[in-house]
Amino acid sequence: MIRVHDALDISSRAFWALPPDQREPAFAELRRERPLSWHPPAETDLLPDEDDPGFWALVTHADIVAVSRDAETWGSGQRYGGVMLENVPEDLLEAAHSILAMDAPRHARQRRVIASVFTPRRVRTIEEQIRGQARRIVDDLVATGGEVDLVEHVSARLPMWTISEMIGIEDPDRAPVTRAANAMVSWNDPEFLGDGDAIGLLLESLMTLHQTSFALSDARRSRPADDLMTALVQAEVDGVRLTDEEIAAFFVLLCVAGNDTTRQTTSHAILALDRHPDQKALLLADFAGRIGSAVEEFVRWASPVLTFRRTARRDTEIRGQRIVEGEKVVMFYLSGNRDADVFAAPDRFDVTRDPNPHVGFGGGGPHFCLGSHLARTQLRSIVDELLHRLPDLTVGEPQWLAGNFINGIKRLPVNLGQEAR
Repeated sequence: MIRVHDALDISSRAFWALPPDQREPAFAELRRERPLSWHPPAETDLLPDEDDPGFWALVTHADIVAVSRDAETWGSGQRYGGVMLENVPEDLLEAAHSILAMDAPRHARQRRVIASVFTPRRVRTIEEQIRGQARRIVDDLVATGGEVDLVEHVSARLPMWTISEMIGIEDPDRAPVTRAANAMVSWNDPEFLGDGDAIGLLLESLMTLHQTSFALSDARRSRPADDLMTALVQAEVDGVRLTDEEIAAFFVLLCVAGNDTTRQTTSHAILALDRHPDQKALLLADFAGRIGSAVEEFVRWASPVLTFRRTARRDTEIRGQRIVEGEKVVMFYLSGNRDADVFAAPDRFDVTRDPNPHVGFGGGGPHFCLGSHLARTQLRSIVDELLHRLPDLTVGEPQWLAGNFINGIKRLPVNLGQEAR
């Protein structure tokens, strides 16, 4: 079947190298005039396919939620090519995407086993660790003073510290694990990639993460500890246990997804609070009462994950348009979070926004973000420390990460001001 591609470019590298505010007019036009549109495949060196016909763009909140919650019609598994906008080699999907690239019944079995290790006691322990980590990070900032890169010293530091302490990564392994996790989402950024090739960078990073996981899971079988890796190697639900390879794939997902959601949202939140001083003042006037709604607005505003794809498992329809089995749809989360049919004044940053049914953690359904509670705890803790202990902090101009997957800020210069506590 021959389809005509939409005239708007949302597939090229050049488009995804633009800052988010310069991409938004394209999605606003699509939401307003063509809420379902057909586009050429993403421009990529990862796994180019001359026979790839393209994808349907889902840019409205309603369509993103509907597809997210209908796993019977829309596949995420390896046989459907996974969840990335680009085509990804099947062995990378198995090794890196864990439950993201699975459908029922395998997805449900593995998710139950993984979810079983997050007991109430363990979650409380992790929350205490997060609060302590946030304090120590800002302690270091106060001692440093002057001008620093918020991404390096705060946004990137907290989530990887949380993951490392939570899962039991030893100190010597933390730096290489962090570099590998960063590479997994930065492979299509020209500055990060340099003269290397995307596949080579991904494979090298994946090897580092898998080797770390294998060594750690082996060590925890012989020397159990009070950490998540011990719980994972011991977990069993209805006779189902995780293999070392499945644990390693989840380890990769944890290091990547668990890192970038908080990392990017922290940077976007501090930037937004600086650019909207009325909202910063409003939050500070009743921090305990407003931080809950503020965190939801941070996630909506940042939309740290830009895209996920699904593939039709059978012929179906969206908005009266026939979708053929095997055709791809791509959910554009930042666009869904700017949908005026759902959000009043969606381009306004509002820390008191309520209701706020954002799709920053996905649109619901079986693939809803497993770590959303911990991400909220991290955001609450680090924003609390930064706002109350560095009241004079000011923010410079961000440097954006190029790419269609993560809404990333590579660097964010901040001046810590004179009054640090």
